Amino acid sequence: MTDTLSITSSQSQDNVNIMIFHLSGTLDAASEDALCEYAREAFDGGAVSLLLDLNDLEYISSAGLRALHNIFKMCTPDEEVKAAREVGEPYKSPYFKLAGASPSVYSVLNIAGFLHNIPFYPTMDEALKSFSTK
Repeated sequence: MTDTLSITSSQSQDNVNIMIFHLSGTLDAASEDALCEYAREAFDGGAVSLLLDLNDLEYISSAGLRALHNIFKMCTPDEEVKAAREVGEPYKSPYFKLAGASPSVYSVLNIAGFLHNIPFYPTMDEALKSFSTK
């Protein structure tokens, strides 16, 4: 297992407002701030949506989950979440999505309840297509 997190980024070729982060290694207390800072810079730079490619993420800790929660809050308007709650619907973010996690990372995301509000797609292609249908 890699003890560090590598983050590379790209933009969707179909929509320049979608930033894609490709994560490799370990998302934990040592790397959560770096991921949040990358996300903050992307949104400050004009990105509207963020897709995390988790294909090469080997491990996610509770601190990594905290980073995902902070990014969710960063890119999700509070009024949209409140409106969904008022009608009794679960809120699924159209702005922040995950793709391609290994079975172990997927299990952690699922058990922690993150997949209730953050859409997950098995492949990057499916995730990218989902942005055009929001």
